[in-house]
Amino acid sequence: MPYAAAYAAAAVAFLVLDFLWLGFVATDFYQSALGSLLLEKPNLPAAIVFYALYLVGVVIFAIAPALEKRSLRKAVVSGALFGFFAYATYDLTNLATLKGWSLTVSVVDILWGTFVTAVAATAGYVVARRRAK
Repeated sequence: MPYAAAYAAAAVAFLVLDFLWLGFVATDFYQSALGSLLLEKPNLPAAIVFYALYLVGVVIFAIAPALEKRSLRKAVVSGALFGFFAYATYDLTNLATLKGWSLTVSVVDILWGTFVTAVAATAGYVVARRRAK
């Protein structure tokens, strides 16, 4: 079943990269920009639900269309677009409604979401194509 393999590969890529980003690379950035808005410890159940649902979206809106077209480029572009619009929705809504949410955080986060989702979709596509052969 290529979609299960696609989901698993996309999940590994996304989770590893997001862990590195949030845990090491951008920790100080988010802490200094959003310190008062951040929980002391993340809400793990909410995070698990986000990742599980978001990755279903990556499979449906990026990987599946790419598999139908047999196009790596479609996986990259669709993944990037899905990430861009999903992260833009979150970040721009926060910018519009929350005190202390900055344009800089929104821009950085949208760029990150675009990149990490493109990589995850690409990984899912590549693994699913290999399994389908």
